[in-house]
Amino acid sequence: MIELTPDELKERFSQKIFKQIGEIADELGMECYVVGGYVRDIFLERPSKDIDVVVVGSGIAIAEALGKRLGKGAHVSVFKNFGTAQLKYRGTEVEFVGARKESYTHDSRKPIVENGTLEDDQNRRDFTINALAVCLNNARYGQLVDPFDGMADMRERIIRTPLDPDITFSDDPLRMMRCIRFATQLNFYIDDETFESLSRNVERIGIISKERIADELNKIILSPTPSKGFVELDRSGLLPLIFPELSALQGVETKNGRAHKDNFYHTLEVLDNISQQTDNLWLRWAALLHDIAKPATKRWEPKVGWTFHNHNFVGERMIPNIFRTMKLPMNEKMKYVRKMVSLHMRPIVIADEEVTDSAVRRLLFEASDDIDDLMLLCEADITSKNMERKQRFLNNFQLVRQKLKDLEERDRIRNFQPPISGEEIMETFGLAPCQQVGAIKSAIKDAILDGIIPNEYEPARAYMLEKAAKMGLKPIEQ
Repeated sequence: MIELTPDELKERFSQKIFKQIGEIADELGMECYVVGGYVRDIFLERPSKDIDVVVVGSGIAIAEALGKRLGKGAHVSVFKNFGTAQLKYRGTEVEFVGARKESYTHDSRKPIVENGTLEDDQNRRDFTINALAVCLNNARYGQLVDPFDGMADMRERIIRTPLDPDITFSDDPLRMMRCIRFATQLNFYIDDETFESLSRNVERIGIISKERIADELNKIILSPTPSKGFVELDRSGLLPLIFPELSALQGVETKNGRAHKDNFYHTLEVLDNISQQTDNLWLRWAALLHDIAKPATKRWEPKVGWTFHNHNFVGERMIPNIFRTMKLPMNEKMKYVRKMVSLHMRPIVIADEEVTDSAVRRLLFEASDDIDDLMLLCEADITSKNMERKQRFLNNFQLVRQKLKDLEERDRIRNFQPPISGEEIMETFGLAPCQQVGAIKSAIKDAILDGIIPNEYEPARAYMLEKAAKMGLKPIEQ
């Protein structure tokens, strides 16, 4: 956090658009303030595009007047039902709202809204660090209004509610998710009283839509160290309510003196590892879900110990239902995560054994354009505390990566289609669609992947004729 003098803060609002908003507010006889995240992020030196302006009066009136003053290129959208307006101008977006006070019914997070003062508006804010306001009226231009000592909380790196946290969280339970999300994004701590209240109110999350919860989860996952958020979700009691499959990974069981690792904390370590390498949200989701089926596949085998056989394939089958339940996109993003979960054991198996051309070709064929992401996931999955074992895996992964590169350059396996199509097989042997056509086509594909023949038309055609002859098929006369 940086400290700013009043003059330095005023300088941060020297852009012409802020001056114009203040001038219009003065002309219309209204108080006008920039509030919330934009002000907070100035002190935290974080980039912020969202400018929220609270007007003691009509925010819509100021937005419309500003749109006229800016002229061409300014676009104003008015939402009369909500008393808000949005102005877009040359890449800048400003949201205008009239100051208001809110009251809630127990079964809804949608407030009953009345016109209010700046004080009323700051009282309804979720956290002290989001209740900061800077005046745009000329007489007090650049003046900070901080009724809840949010500046001190930023210095102490604390998330705290402005008013009684029980009221804050019960009124709008989404604020519980936002509390943990801000603590994760900013690497802040949650005030003890605030956290205890959050834990008391977790059951209220039931009135929040899955879409809003997923949006907050995505922001936690995209944080620099997302494990912090999931530890807090677990510690508060929210996690089993919003993500029971992840919560079920917790715990260590010991039998005959042999214990398995805690798959919950292992998963969070993998998520943090991959977050150091990529901002790809769906690859981070794949890291979070890669071992999701371990509770369902856990078995004790006396000669081996704890096993989780086929947890990757069972996990692959779990992904669509998890995405559907959590209202995550049921499109190519879900398919990508499912594929990553399905394949995440393959490079590890290859790296643990002799790195053969055939195994690497098959991996490249199945992963196709996602092979680099898969390798990142698998390297992130090596969390062994045995540094010698960990380094051996990482060294073998380098061999796998080099093999992938060499074979791709030589054999063009990524996204390949066998040189002989099903249609050509049918035409050659006078066949209708049948099992024999599929068998020949699969044999050609396997022969290429196993390195028996090159990925070229003539060798593939010769192999087709050879396989067909063994099946008693002869080419028809052309």
